[in-house]
Amino acid sequence: MGTLYLVRHGQASFGTDNYDELSVLGHQQSVRLGEYFKYKGIAFDATVTGTLQRQIQTFAGICEGMGVKFEGETAGVGAHVLWPRLNEYNSEAVIAAVHPYPLEKPDTPETYKQHFRLLRDGLAQWMAGVVSPIGMPSYSDFVAGVTSALDHIRSHHDGNVLLVSSGGPIATAVGHVMGTSPEATIALNMRIRNCSVTEFAFNPKGHRLLTYNTLPHLDAPEYASWVTYT
Repeated sequence: MGTLYLVRHGQASFGTDNYDELSVLGHQQSVRLGEYFKYKGIAFDATVTGTLQRQIQTFAGICEGMGVKFEGETAGVGAHVLWPRLNEYNSEAVIAAVHPYPLEKPDTPETYKQHFRLLRDGLAQWMAGVVSPIGMPSYSDFVAGVTSALDHIRSHHDGNVLLVSSGGPIATAVGHVMGTSPEATIALNMRIRNCSVTEFAFNPKGHRLLTYNTLPHLDAPEYASWVTYT
């Protein structure tokens, strides 16, 4: 029996020219999570991440907080395996599939709401096979990519494993394990917090959900302002 810790990346640079990098707060969130793992005595036999910068930077921050080296096979985090199929879907392509005009960068409550309203609509249509966002796989192939990582972990490990990815793949993994509807999977995706921890118990037969979207490392008044969603 093993435990898989699925961690969403820290706060990225939403609304900027390059979303795919951690903000200053995102780095702090990831370092703080590493400090929590170290405090709890949690070590990992292996780490699996996507290849996006915000995912890799989050793993680097966790390593910093744990006081271990980021590169190579290291005691505490094991061998680091890159798994491109844990990368996030392209939200701009999803929105463009249902909204033909480019959106302005969201910088007001109204434009934020419009962005996420269109994203939810686009995701629902992509998942139903109604639209095919440019440059993206079908939703069934996206699910298969996420579950391929889960299958790899089940077949190669039986201890603690760290998986660092994004909201879409993590919600998809939870939806797959729990058998949720597409609507429920989208709802899970929309509410997942930065640097949150989701836990699966696993054995060669499958995975079981233990916790979802928790922030044990930020459970103190001084970290109240560190809780973010984008």
